[in-house]
Amino acid sequence: MSAPEHDRQSAETEFEQRGPTVRDRRRIDPETYEVREPQATAAPATAGTEETARAVSDAEAEVIELKAALAERTSDLQRLQAEYVNYKRRVDRDRDLARKVTIEGVLKDFLSVLDDVRSAREHDELSGGFKAVAEEIERVTSKYGLETFGEAGDPFNPHIHEALLHAHADGIEGPTCVEILQPGYRIGDRILRPARVAVAEPDPSAPPIAEAPVEAETTEPSQPEPEAIRPQPEATAAPGTDEPAANDNQS
Repeated sequence: MSAPEHDRQSAETEFEQRGPTVRDRRRIDPETYEVREPQATAAPATAGTEETARAVSDAEAEVIELKAALAERTSDLQRLQAEYVNYKRRVDRDRDLARKVTIEGVLKDFLSVLDDVRSAREHDELSGGFKAVAEEIERVTSKYGLETFGEAGDPFNPHIHEALLHAHADGIEGPTCVEILQPGYRIGDRILRPARVAVAEPDPSAPPIAEAPVEAETTEPSQPEPEAIRPQPEATAAPGTDEPAANDNQS
């Protein structure tokens, strides 16, 4: 017997032993009378539900991931903005400092010119076009905040004064600027050049200044008030006579 015939006989024998396979394809269940779902569509529905649940889970995971990425980018942006603000402040501060240093350097070069202008004014040599130029220089330097300081009679301060001469004098209580040789210049609180002055101190050999005694207030004794002058009674003529009658008090 050939192999194909043997296989066919084996299949027939197995079919006879197992019996026929019956598939109930009726839409209505004969026992419950309910409509049956087609078997071909029931399995895809279950598969679609699983796929939907899987898609929702994937979407939620993606949303969580996007939120985390958004929070990270927001944090980076905030940090970058803070760094930019600090950088801008630092640049503005450095720019202002550079501007002040430049102005101070230019004004320091003009100090000698201002000294010459002051000397010419003291000697009445400031006139004509030179006077107009000198006034314009002083106006421009004042515009940028340059100020002069130092007056005769100011107390000596080593922080803003430079003593070139020293002497002793009477009538002062401490080191005093008695003469301004060159005025000082400053911009705000920054000293560009201290005032060059002649300083005088009290003479140590001079006697101390005596304070004027304070006179005590004296009260003058009260003068007795004069007694009131009593009016004298007027004399009346005696009856029968032309002479006035004598006063009873006269002897």
